[in-house]
Amino acid sequence: MSRTWTTPAAIAERAARRWRDGSVLTAYLRGEPAPRLEVPVRAPTPREIGAALGEVRAWRDALVRGSRDGAAYALIEREVGGRVIGRLAVPDRAVVADYAQWWRLLGVGAEVARVEELVEVARSGPHAQPVVAEWAVARPLAALALADEWPQLLAAVGWLAREAGSGRYLREVAAPGVDTKLIERHTGVLATWLEALVPEKGDGRYAGSRGFARRFGFADVEPLLRLRVCPTLGGLPAGVSEVALPVAQAAALAVAPVEVLVVENLVTFLSVPVPVGGVVVWGHGFDAGRLRRVPWLFGGGYAAGPGPGLAPGPGAAPGPAVPRVRYWGDLDTHGFAILHLLRTQVPHVESVLMDEATLLAHRDRWVSEGRPTRADLSALTAAERALYEDLVEGIHGASIRLEQERIAWPWVLAALAQR
Repeated sequence: MSRTWTTPAAIAERAARRWRDGSVLTAYLRGEPAPRLEVPVRAPTPREIGAALGEVRAWRDALVRGSRDGAAYALIEREVGGRVIGRLAVPDRAVVADYAQWWRLLGVGAEVARVEELVEVARSGPHAQPVVAEWAVARPLAALALADEWPQLLAAVGWLAREAGSGRYLREVAAPGVDTKLIERHTGVLATWLEALVPEKGDGRYAGSRGFARRFGFADVEPLLRLRVCPTLGGLPAGVSEVALPVAQAAALAVAPVEVLVVENLVTFLSVPVPVGGVVVWGHGFDAGRLRRVPWLFGGGYAAGPGPGLAPGPGAAPGPAVPRVRYWGDLDTHGFAILHLLRTQVPHVESVLMDEATLLAHRDRWVSEGRPTRADLSALTAAERALYEDLVEGIHGASIRLEQERIAWPWVLAALAQR
């Protein structure tokens, strides 16, 4: 049999494409007329019929069986032939015109019944949420993927909507069959539903399970800010030089450092000498952006800025109490991205060990940066931007990265000692 002749499987695949985008099931759930699907049938030519009449009959019989006497699709035929083979009727189009045919052709009767049940439970069940019901109608296949946990998810979104903005921890959830693990597994879909139910709650940001809590006004486990403090500063109990505190508590420390050094690598943080009268901070990647909430980074000499612990207002000038703030990150594109972020929040931050001389002096220690960024980092100085652009453009080599822990320690100490 020619491979170009249309088969029942090819007809079913055309229908399956429409099923997979959810449009047919959505139309059914909305009570709309069934979409009509017409599949052109590639039939044998008169010459092929004359040469292989038995194969042609078998092909046609297979299409008829596939139609299940019209229950799966209707076959529209046309006449072909001539003096040699006579006039013969061959299938020309397969037509799916009602929902019963769609479900029979695709073999999805159980799935259709299941999604109808999910929609009904969301509309009128014990934890009814009409918003969720409409979401399920619009995205029925996504709803089917959640079927095993559907009652629990409805209970969860009900509790979350009621408690949004309360400042409670998600661990306090009190809904049937719901625990924090379920919420964490499904933050994406729960956030979608809650956006419609409580759009004004929380801080407006959402990125993953941590962002989910903040977005909808729940308490979040705040990452700790890790500090090493010069003993001469005071502010800590005698004999304590290193602490890890929530940012709000770190911001309340009674310290007025003359110098702050922010480093990325943990072992480097533990190794570098603490500046006299200063503080070393573990930046921990893009978490360095949290430092905007630590007012002693700005000293006491700035005019009032836009809010407590934020950057100074336009035209404000640093006074003598403003500490020197230096940032040392990896010498790669993301290291400069973190520097840019920190400088947008702590404008007087300087970079250290993030220069061309350091990069070129350690060629034998370069590694490859997995996914370099090409973002426009407007807060960099001219020299920093030039080196960043060299890294982006591969001037010294493709995707170069010099991790801070690979820099020779004498080189580090010499650079940090410069004033």
